[in-house]
Amino acid sequence: MTSLRIALYQPDIPGNTGTILRLAACLGLAVDIIEPAGFDISDRNLRRAGMDYLAAVTLTRHVNWEQFEISRAESGRRLVLASTKAAQRYTDFTFRKDDILLFGRESAGVPDHVHEKAGGRILIPMVDGQRSINVAMSVAMISGEALRQTNWS
Repeated sequence: MTSLRIALYQPDIPGNTGTILRLAACLGLAVDIIEPAGFDISDRNLRRAGMDYLAAVTLTRHVNWEQFEISRAESGRRLVLASTKAAQRYTDFTFRKDDILLFGRESAGVPDHVHEKAGGRILIPMVDGQRSINVAMSVAMISGEALRQTNWS
């Protein structure tokens, strides 16, 4: 298992969360879910969304942003935010093996106070006129690059 982590800020769509959990299980990534979510995040619903992969994921649920931030600060990990408002391409960013890759709500991203806590802000370049890439696809692209750079450690 790699020490890289994925964090989902108040996810809205259970299918996306399930896809991300499945990806994390297959790649050996831990996942943090920062509540409240836009759907019932009970273990039963997570099992349905993540299918049989949920048992293979190191999953930590945080009651709110403040609890997540306390945990992150204590761990000393850098927070890297994927955002359409960022200026640096994810392929030009230097990832560290202990980074936490943060992805915002499908409907609204993250609020300014979360942006301010990020030690890095990255974006996936897109053609003009498009709003955003599906969050599960973004997680896959950015996680893949971070794992490549850190030699899967």
